[in-house]
Amino acid sequence: MQQSNGLQSRPHAGSLPPHVPRHLRTAAAVAAALQGLIDASPPRRESQTLHAQLLTSGLGGAADLSVNVKLLVLHLRCGSLHNARAVFDGMPRPTHAAHNYLAAGYFRRGHLREAFGVVRRLAASTGRLDVFTLSMALKLSAALALPGAVVAREVHARVVRTVAEPDEILSAALVDAYVKSGLLGYARRAHDAMPVQSVVCSTALLVGCMKEGMFRDAEAIFESMEEKDVVAYNAMVEGYSQTEETAEGSLEVYKAMQRGGFRPTLSTFVSVLGACCLLSSPELGEQVHCQAIKSSLFGDIKTGSALVDMYAKCGRVEDSRRVFDHMPERNVVTWTSMIDGYGKNGLSDEALQVFGEMRRRPDVRPNHATFLSVLSACAHAGLLSRGQEAFQSMESEYSLRPRMEHYACMVDLLGRFGSVRQAYDFVRGIPVRPNSDVWAALLGAATLHRDVEVADVAAREVFELSRAGRPGAYMAFSNTLAAAGKWDGVHDVREMMKRRGVMKDAAFSWIGSDNPLLDD
Repeated sequence: MQQSNGLQSRPHAGSLPPHVPRHLRTAAAVAAALQGLIDASPPRRESQTLHAQLLTSGLGGAADLSVNVKLLVLHLRCGSLHNARAVFDGMPRPTHAAHNYLAAGYFRRGHLREAFGVVRRLAASTGRLDVFTLSMALKLSAALALPGAVVAREVHARVVRTVAEPDEILSAALVDAYVKSGLLGYARRAHDAMPVQSVVCSTALLVGCMKEGMFRDAEAIFESMEEKDVVAYNAMVEGYSQTEETAEGSLEVYKAMQRGGFRPTLSTFVSVLGACCLLSSPELGEQVHCQAIKSSLFGDIKTGSALVDMYAKCGRVEDSRRVFDHMPERNVVTWTSMIDGYGKNGLSDEALQVFGEMRRRPDVRPNHATFLSVLSACAHAGLLSRGQEAFQSMESEYSLRPRMEHYACMVDLLGRFGSVRQAYDFVRGIPVRPNSDVWAALLGAATLHRDVEVADVAAREVFELSRAGRPGAYMAFSNTLAAAGKWDGVHDVREMMKRRGVMKDAAFSWIGSDNPLLDD
């Protein structure tokens, strides 16, 4: 259907062309016919034919708002955004519902800027937005990475002015928008303004506190929730699983969740297994593994990948490989976890063997994380030529531009097992300015080989890029100078550390604690 059809002259409804079906002779009949097509599952693709008949009959014109809105919805249901937009543009004053339907259609199809344009047009034309439109504006601002704080505040102001009854979904979207903008104070105000704190809204605030490391605030919100659902429990489990210091809390909430009668979900298993990694506790991981087997989620690729990663990081690489081999399906995360597991456990040949098998498969392609694991495995074993080949294949075979972490890994490999000068030349050839990680890797190699000249260049770059963030770099350079007998230089470095407030890293030890068994 071409939009130009809408510009053709139309006969009056009283003088219908003979080819127009008799059941489309009145607006009510047309509306009923459209609704029948809309309700069909799957939607029947007769919208274009019916639209053409309406145009020639004179029905469905600019004045037939209800017919046009139904026709717009039908085009959207049939996946025709072009025709839906043509109907919308042909309406002299599109209704609020028409705006919402079209914006939602664009959003579902991934046309985010077009959707946002429809929302802005509605705001400009009427000045009033309903709950659905305001929620859509918040979702679109997040998806488009727009200035979230600005959009959230504008929506918040409109809510205060125009929304009579608080809406749970809108409040949760508003809290989430503030959280993603880092404005937890505003998020809490929006949350506390609700006459009754819903589980959705409270969970959104809880997630924000967890992401900012505000664990006590998150705990207080969680405890104050009169009703809790599996999403709220998962938010706590995942939040605690992010750091070694709080990982045991993840297991405690996991047990409480089961005692409360909630069945673990895929997200639960992945987060708890991550906590087991941080606690270096394969025994607890085994119990989670057994519980996953009893559930219907054991065959899921995310559960399998998390198990591969957990066993490998806990030093049980044979168990990791056993899970890997029995997975019905694997993705790039699974393969990368297996490669990384072998590399971290000193089995670089096995890591490269798995990488070679991955490269031969047509159903999976290595990504940046895969190559970082491969380069790390080569660096641990001193496999210089294999590392260089892998690095070169990133762009030549997979069109992956190396990131700074890949350059840093190559510098470490070249400096330790090639030559410091070769590593220095490699750094100078990087097409963008190297960051402090790259220079720190070169400084480490120069320190190892006592190359004072290169160490001096690398150290000065590190000190400029990370003035107080790398105390180890200061100590490495100081030790290199000391080994060369350059005591004046050692004194200068120590004085620089004092002026910049750089503290030497304190040594520490990690002591494991007996963790109670998980509830069955």
